Amino acid sequence: MTSAVPTAVPNTEASESAAASSQAPLNMCGPDFPFAYDEFLAHPAGLGSVPAEHHGTEVAVIGGGLSGIVAAYELMKMGLKPVVYEADRIGGRLRTERFPSVPDSAENVVAEMGAMRFPPSSTTFFHYVDKMGLGTTPFPNPLAPDTPSTVIDLKGESHYARTTDDLPEVYGAVARAWNDTLERGARHTEMQQAIRDRDVARMKEIWNGLVAELDNQTFYGFLCDSPEFSSFRYREIFGQVGFGTGGWDTDFPNSILEILRVTYTGADDDHLSIVGGCQQLPQRLWEDAPAKLVHWPTGTSLSSLHDGRPRPAVTGLRRTAAPGGGPGNITVTDASGSIRTYPAAVFTAQSWMLLSKIECDEGLLPIDHWTAIERTHYMESSKLFVPVDRPFWRDVDPATGRETMSMTLTDRMTRGTYLLDGDGDGPAAICLSYTWCDDSLKWLPLSANERMEVMLNSLAKVYPDVDIRSHIIGDPVTVSWEDEPYFMGAFKANLPGHYRYQRRLFTHFKQDRLEEHHRGLFLAGDDISWTAGWAEGAVQTALNAVWGVMTHFGGSTDPLNPGPGDRYDDVAPVELPED
Repeated sequence: MTSAVPTAVPNTEASESAAASSQAPLNMCGPDFPFAYDEFLAHPAGLGSVPAEHHGTEVAVIGGGLSGIVAAYELMKMGLKPVVYEADRIGGRLRTERFPSVPDSAENVVAEMGAMRFPPSSTTFFHYVDKMGLGTTPFPNPLAPDTPSTVIDLKGESHYARTTDDLPEVYGAVARAWNDTLERGARHTEMQQAIRDRDVARMKEIWNGLVAELDNQTFYGFLCDSPEFSSFRYREIFGQVGFGTGGWDTDFPNSILEILRVTYTGADDDHLSIVGGCQQLPQRLWEDAPAKLVHWPTGTSLSSLHDGRPRPAVTGLRRTAAPGGGPGNITVTDASGSIRTYPAAVFTAQSWMLLSKIECDEGLLPIDHWTAIERTHYMESSKLFVPVDRPFWRDVDPATGRETMSMTLTDRMTRGTYLLDGDGDGPAAICLSYTWCDDSLKWLPLSANERMEVMLNSLAKVYPDVDIRSHIIGDPVTVSWEDEPYFMGAFKANLPGHYRYQRRLFTHFKQDRLEEHHRGLFLAGDDISWTAGWAEGAVQTALNAVWGVMTHFGGSTDPLNPGPGDRYDDVAPVELPED
């Protein structure tokens, strides 16, 4: 979600040393739990080890999305035997669809139904992207440097722009209002500098105070409390265009803390897409045979441990007594009727599955964690893609010097339209519409073709002289994540007052403070991360779970490379009072 308005202006009175350090890149290792996951992954000592007597021990990994596959991959490298359960396909919300009408040779023409753009600040995510040898390319976000042009269409009036300077002054005024609001209400530049410097103490000093102050505040309330946004017109424009890839009014009811986590860490800037589709990452991790393995013979992969296929959907989870006493085992029933018992398990699937699709023993989790899962708030989201014969939008009208069509933000039904080049002048794709929440629900009952007709009619009002339909060469593909049976929503987004629930779920991997009978099951996945909706959160929580399983078996990290649980007391999220 590359920013459509300028980011906060740096403090020009900063010292030379601060100015130099400001060149360090932002990362998503903070501010709630400022552990350097990227450094932990890159350290030559590795992530840790388990005692030899546990080598080959099976560990259930429930969910074959990115978090589950990363957790399984790292547990396998330690010498454990992950048993992955997946109800649908490897990848989860890293779901890449191909168009049957597009030749196989056009391998870069894909529809990214879930995640499709990744900020460079996702440093642990890109550790695995680089490890698997995947290529990246800039994503064509509004007003991004690699996007030829953008059209902002609001209230029936369109504005063509190549940079923010091409927009009417009111847009620049709204951008400045947002920057000033962030500085005034959230010490934005100061926090970004602390993140660049990896200054844990400074991050926590700023953030802990803001959490206590802002936990009960909505995004919209935060704007309304700012003198810069006293104008309803400013708030309306900001809601439609946002500070990122599109209208952020769908986020207005959410906690402002959710938004600050995005802006602080640069999660909305300089996005990249994965060449050929992001689902390749979990698929390649599934097939990869790591060079450094404990216990397993050379050439072992997750795929080979599973004879090529994960176990089917989980239908039941319960606690069963361990031989000789001690922490209970986790017994898993799957859709085939098979029942297996494990001394530890990692749950990475959508957390509401524990309330509906999976028959669960209440003893799986402490009651406060069940409450946190029940209170989880999910965002709806829908997309619609069509394949086209070529990137016709790059054709330039000699009379105006403008491209035929542009990346488009609008208050019409489409909301966001993205133009996705293929290779050269061959087939390409258009994301006709990317919508959220109420906008997504407006077309939930419609078929893919009905949705396409609505979107083409909407775009025809923005581009009356462009015959998009004539370029379409195949059937549309669509998704509504709220209607997907194993997801029931696109991703979690905390409402005001949810910080305490979020903290319970994220810190679940540190189980020394839990009753013994509640240990051994570890929650992971972007649902329980501080950065839900970003693949980075899925990876970070997977690494937390790996540390949890390792210590559950009596293992430890190398003293030179302490893990997230080893550093817990130094970086733990602030604990708000509950009385």
